[in-house]
Amino acid sequence: MTSETSRSLSTFRFPNGTCIAQAQPLGHMSVTLASPAIAVMTDLAEVRAATVHPDTDLTQAEATMIQQGVRMLFVVSHMPCVDGIVTAADVLGDKPVKLMQERHLRRQELGVADVMTPLSELDVVELQALQRATVGDALATLAKFGRPHMLVVEAASQQGPARIRGVVSHAQIERQLGHAAPIHEVAQTFAEVEHALA
Repeated sequence: MTSETSRSLSTFRFPNGTCIAQAQPLGHMSVTLASPAIAVMTDLAEVRAATVHPDTDLTQAEATMIQQGVRMLFVVSHMPCVDGIVTAADVLGDKPVKLMQERHLRRQELGVADVMTPLSELDVVELQALQRATVGDALATLAKFGRPHMLVVEAASQQGPARIRGVVSHAQIERQLGHAAPIHEVAQTFAEVEHALA
């Protein structure tokens, strides 16, 4: 029952091809190598993590990355716990080719679980360490482990257990720097990365 002061809103019809709004990362500011590293972290408390099931085939995983505009997906069997990660390099690189040869399979028979990196094999950085570091330190850390992505973990607290809080990616750092940043060169410049992130 509507009150006497209520009135219906004006409506209209959508044209064909209208798209749904997609969650977008907050606008990222420009940075330098000396900027705080936290400025290049994608905060998963603010941006929904892009996920994929381990049974998903590689073609669909690639399509999901394209649709989400990312080069890494969290592999999740049961939300919200993470099994590992899969990157564009895992899906499109040498890994699938080697597995196809070893197992005598076709590409469409391989799934994300075959090429992903399990969580237990990933080096992660604590949020508190990242908050004390610079963008250059973050790049040096990516170079040290030879990975384009680094997971950031928020320590356990009274509010709950430890959780993956964010991701730092080489591609995102380059976007915010506004130029290419080869991580092997940065690693030489920031040789004290262990000290910086300790």
